[in-house]
Amino acid sequence: MTRIGWFFTVAGLALALGFGAGMSAAGKSYQFTGAVKSVDGSVLTVEKSPTEVWTFSIDKDTKGSAKVGDRVTVYYNMIATQIETKTPAPTAAKKPTK
Repeated sequence: MTRIGWFFTVAGLALALGFGAGMSAAGKSYQFTGAVKSVDGSVLTVEKSPTEVWTFSIDKDTKGSAKVGDRVTVYYNMIATQIETKTPAPTAAKKPTK
């Protein structure tokens, strides 16, 4: 194979690997394990320890179900729903010290 052929082969492989890595980063999943403290409509509260209690939103598309007292592992994704930008306050110019 010529040098140009090898170049395009390596470049194509690098693009494919980079695209795959980007896709897996976008779909990163996390998990939290603990005991169900409450299930109120669309809210599931899970306690890992007395100081670590998490609340999850659930809807009709959430797979599985749980009742109070069940030990569960919740799989979740962090998805931003809103981003608010605030401009930093202007800083006062420092006076030179002698």
